[in-house]
Amino acid sequence: MRYWLMKSEPDEVSFDDVLAAPGQTVAWFGVRNYQARNFMRDAMQVGDGILFYHSSCAVPGVAGIAEVVSGPYPDASQFDSAGKYFDPKATQAQPRWISVDVQAKEKGRYLPLSDMRSMPALEDMVLLQKGSRLSISPVTAAQWNAILETIRAPG
Repeated sequence: MRYWLMKSEPDEVSFDDVLAAPGQTVAWFGVRNYQARNFMRDAMQVGDGILFYHSSCAVPGVAGIAEVVSGPYPDASQFDSAGKYFDPKATQAQPRWISVDVQAKEKGRYLPLSDMRSMPALEDMVLLQKGSRLSISPVTAAQWNAILETIRAPG
């Protein structure tokens, strides 16, 4: 089992949106970075844990815990010529971008980025490295456990 941090802008898809979705499951769409795409296509597996992270908002942070519940498949948004994720170079025969389905598992306490920066167990986390902007990044088991302990703690 692997662990991932996946960023979503809450005004597009928030963790609460996932909780309200049928089966508490959504397609992870709109990834337009090759390294993040390759993580979904080549490394993610059904059952992997996800830190659902709210980005590009007033208080960025971990909003909940989710799980990968499908294998990779073509991201439909690349074919929508009216959508913001349209890619004119993508074809049905040769799609360029990938989606996976993500299911909400646990909300817990919101963990702001500022709090994450002060946690010694997270000092090597990809998210916290200078210049890191990936929308999907790997998380170690130790980092995963430190975050779970924090979001499950009362208060």
